[in-house]
Amino acid sequence: MSKKIIVYQKPTCSKCRATLALLKDSGQEFDSVNYYDMPLTVEQLRELIEKLGLPIRDVLRNDEPMARSLKLAEQQLSDEELLKIMVNNPDLIQRPIVVRGDEAVLCRPPENVMKLL
Repeated sequence: MSKKIIVYQKPTCSKCRATLALLKDSGQEFDSVNYYDMPLTVEQLRELIEKLGLPIRDVLRNDEPMARSLKLAEQQLSDEELLKIMVNNPDLIQRPIVVRGDEAVLCRPPENVMKLL
């Protein structure tokens, strides 16, 4: 695999830090995107989720206080509505998401990154 690895992450997230450590140890070159400093657009998040091959709700952090306060698990929201909510509230996005070319993995657990190496 020759395509560059991109890690979408939050620096204070323990799973993100562990994933980044695994990548550094592997010697692979990668770029890291803190999506709090560089917010994702709806289109970018949609593209990431498509690469993951997961339903949008599987990328939603239902255990976050904001998700509970918004009662997202109880609502029948469209994918577009969920995408907008997640983009506006990045804590609701499962992380880290690691991309290489047309493939992506959700690194929960961090060792999932090995699938792209």
